[in-house]
Amino acid sequence: MHFPPNFVWGVATSAFQIEGAAAEDGKGLSIWDTFCRQPGVIADGSNGDIACDHYHRWEADLDMIAGLGVDAYRFSVSWPRVRPTGSGAWNEAGLAFYERLVDGLLARGIKPYLTLNHWDLPEALQAGGGWANRDTVARFVEYALGIHARLGDRVVSIATHNEPWVMAHLGHEAGVFAPGIKNRRTAMQVSHHLLLSHGLALQALRAAGCKARLGIVLNLSPMHAATDSAADRAKMTLEDGQLLRWYLDPLFKASYPQDVLEVLGADAPAVEAGDMAHIATAMDFMGVNYYSRSVVSAGEPWDVMSSGREITDMGWEVYPEGLTELLVRLHRDYPVPPLFVTENGGAFKDELVDGRVHDEGRTRYIEQHIEAVAEAMRQGVNMGGYMVWSLMDNFEWASGYEKRFGIVHVDYTTQQRTLKDSARWYQGFLQQQKQGG
Repeated sequence: MHFPPNFVWGVATSAFQIEGAAAEDGKGLSIWDTFCRQPGVIADGSNGDIACDHYHRWEADLDMIAGLGVDAYRFSVSWPRVRPTGSGAWNEAGLAFYERLVDGLLARGIKPYLTLNHWDLPEALQAGGGWANRDTVARFVEYALGIHARLGDRVVSIATHNEPWVMAHLGHEAGVFAPGIKNRRTAMQVSHHLLLSHGLALQALRAAGCKARLGIVLNLSPMHAATDSAADRAKMTLEDGQLLRWYLDPLFKASYPQDVLEVLGADAPAVEAGDMAHIATAMDFMGVNYYSRSVVSAGEPWDVMSSGREITDMGWEVYPEGLTELLVRLHRDYPVPPLFVTENGGAFKDELVDGRVHDEGRTRYIEQHIEAVAEAMRQGVNMGGYMVWSLMDNFEWASGYEKRFGIVHVDYTTQQRTLKDSARWYQGFLQQQKQGG
């Protein structure tokens, strides 16, 4: 596999999943701090109070990242850490932490890729309606400008949101993620406000002279019908509309997909004049988070075991060719900017034995998906980079600490970090790439 010399290789994390220090140095509450306190919503009853204690161990963690030989580190800023109530006073200690982090990355020759919103909305904004309230759009634009004022001259890239579908659907319709609301109409309004805040933030950042590359990160999967039946195919088209086209069409065509609007009926979001043009503000890149395909059935849910494929610890099928299919489709159907795989990885049951973790499944997963990116490039897709999810084991949202995605093992009792075999493979692979394959 040969990749161009300017292709960016990285690892990714998010603030709530690794930082800990949940109530230190003036940090405010996030919706995830609150959600974790509800009985029964996190599989192991845990929370993000300590997580990987990255807030205190960031220097050693940056040394570890540098040792992998990556070009880039994708991280998120915790909005309530830098502006505790989401509006009003800024928190100097929080801002200073991210300045140290960014400067530390640059000192080690690693490009900082910043995400503004990886789900941890300030609880004080949620109390006023959160993303369902159009006022939160304005607060997000202020937040984006505040971060730009402190870090915009040093970060390479700024993504507005990570996976708006997850925030809207899992957070506000299924209710299994923070803030735990179960209302379809609310979910659709949230999705619209997330997209609108993305477009308006891009415009504001550019007006402020931001030199970083600007974009958004979407979780996307190719949709396959479980059978050739008309019912399965119709369901597949609708699911494709709800997960992919609902976000891609407004971003690139300034409209929501008509078939989804018809199904939503009265649950469709309120859209004001000019909103769609704002959402379709041109981007410098788009991030794609890919884990598996979706197989859609109109009847009983498709049995993932029936595929005969390897299944990850999340119960997801390992399907690398789906990443090629997805990237080629984006390139074909939309006027996309350069695409980055901003997350890709697998949860597997890892065992630390004599100081090593032999995670053949994860190593194979990463290698096969990098090959899938290479194949998409051979088919003409403009790819900018690839980032492994995740740098280290961390708080996996509603799964708590039971699911491990890291290429670095974390012992949560001692906070000891141990490079897994997958990290050693990635390190060797990157060394080969730097030597021209």
